[in-house]
Amino acid sequence: MINNVQNVSSLSLTRGIGSVATENSSTASSAAESARNDQSFAAILGNMATQAVDTMKGAESMSFAGIKGTATTREVVDSMLQAEQTLQTAIAIRDKVVSAFLEVTKMQM
Repeated sequence: MINNVQNVSSLSLTRGIGSVATENSSTASSAAESARNDQSFAAILGNMATQAVDTMKGAESMSFAGIKGTATTREVVDSMLQAEQTLQTAIAIRDKVVSAFLEVTKMQM
């Protein structure tokens, strides 16, 4: 999930700067390559949501394995801490999206 968050941070308005003629042509070519490799914002959020659900399901199954005695306490705790971090990240992203939506709705047309 952290990798997807880093991918979201790479989506910026300066992505098109590589098309401006510069003295260093390798910078322009690397910017063009990164623009081709970037995913859409919706795809990144979708992947993050899928990974968050998978993390939660994994934590749930690990807790059941801990109850059955097939998993160690360390494995259960690690799984739960990862699920908690994923949930906190998802809540923070949700709050930012809702805040941005409210700002857009306040704009005058």
